[in-house]
Amino acid sequence: MGGQSAGGAGWLARRVRAKVPSPAVRRVVFPHPPLKAERRGGGMDYRAVADSVAEKMLGYSRDDGGCRVCRRTNDTCVSWRPSSEYSGNLYKGEGIIKAAPQDVWECLKPVPDGLRVKWDKNVKVFELIEMIDDTMSVCRTVTPAAAVGLISPRDFVDVILIKQYEDGTISSNATNVEHPGCPPKPHYVRGSNHPCGCFCAPVPGWPQKTHLTTFFQTDLGGYLPQSVVDSFFPSNMAEFYSNLSKAVKALKA
Repeated sequence: MGGQSAGGAGWLARRVRAKVPSPAVRRVVFPHPPLKAERRGGGMDYRAVADSVAEKMLGYSRDDGGCRVCRRTNDTCVSWRPSSEYSGNLYKGEGIIKAAPQDVWECLKPVPDGLRVKWDKNVKVFELIEMIDDTMSVCRTVTPAAAVGLISPRDFVDVILIKQYEDGTISSNATNVEHPGCPPKPHYVRGSNHPCGCFCAPVPGWPQKTHLTTFFQTDLGGYLPQSVVDSFFPSNMAEFYSNLSKAVKALKA
């Protein structure tokens, strides 16, 4: 990774702000307790849930108010603020990846047998539960034990909506849901992802760079010391950017 001129930490002071995505979108084809938005005839209205999350994500991307930096590296800045969705925090990561948005997205896109499980140490298994349409699915993610075993294996069930904006930004928008095909499973603590995801935005004038913004607000569930949770997310988000950068480099090699 690097900054506008690959100038190390200086990019954090001079970083290029990608244009805020406009509301107009075009379709991209996929290769608290869980939400229960009901639709007529029964079942969950996943579209309503996903559209609501996408709007919240746009709001997060436009609002830096109240964020406090909790971790900074040469390539990445992680900040946080109290979540309005649950009792934990909303974490925001920003970094410049030295690759075009499509290459970065290839490593990030939430599909079974995708590249994510190969480079992201926090994703052990990614399963498709139901394909709603060509931009939306319900998926299960399994995470391994972490923090020297203090955090046991978790699983998460989310509706995920993919959008592409007119400026070339690609976004992933997700939140926890219930699905009859994926009840809680033995040996895993069922966690909850509140509205989360990422924006892969082009950097004007730099076609081989991507401004990647990520948002996490995850209730890990179970009984964990708050100090473990508070230290886990910032360090793992910084490592996420580092590992992604390596994965993109390997993809282009």
